[in-house]
Amino acid sequence: MDDRQARDVLFAGATGLVGGLALPALLERAAAEGFRVFALVRRPLALTHPNLHPIQAGLDDAAGLADVAQQLRRADAHPQVFVCALGTTLRQAGSAAAFAAIDRDLVVALAQLARAQGATQALVVSSVGARAGSGNLYLRVKGEMEAAVEALGFNRVDFLHPGLLLGQRSGPTRPGEGIAQALAPWFNPLLIGPLRQYGAISAGAVATAVVALCGKAGSGVNRISNRQIQALAD
Repeated sequence: MDDRQARDVLFAGATGLVGGLALPALLERAAAEGFRVFALVRRPLALTHPNLHPIQAGLDDAAGLADVAQQLRRADAHPQVFVCALGTTLRQAGSAAAFAAIDRDLVVALAQLARAQGATQALVVSSVGARAGSGNLYLRVKGEMEAAVEALGFNRVDFLHPGLLLGQRSGPTRPGEGIAQALAPWFNPLLIGPLRQYGAISAGAVATAVVALCGKAGSGVNRISNRQIQALAD
């Protein structure tokens, strides 16, 4: 083992594009290193594994979050790492308020719950360009989420800042995403210098980076760029 010391992980977003790839890989590591992964889900997972412990609960209100905390206590869980790959779109959410409720408020609430359970590292898939003062709703909400998570007192926080994610989603496709993915092989080589951070990157690379960073030693707030994500994945 290197300097990664993951001991019990609370995982949110296990059914998304990145989360669905990261969870099986993280479970392989869990089996080798002897920790448990507690996955927050609304519905039963098809995936089973000796080190996987699904926490099925509603996450829309305080009662649902209290249920999560109770299930963790019953399992004698002491997550040291909070991994979050949650995310939606304005179209899927239906309104700006509903979008912010998921991509900001729910992420922060779950991070707060994890911190209360003793987690010392938060590892969150965010977005390139995330900034609380952005004029773009998506980037502003992501930036506000980051600021709130930073304030929770984790010893180490890692925000992954990928560009366009390349991969096949199991749920509804996002508007224009298919076209953007098709153009990515021609568009990416045109991005040089600082512009490379905006390039497309495979969801598999992001998932691999999540697993690599999980439980990593150190402190402070780290924003992991496209280039750094790819380096972790290679």
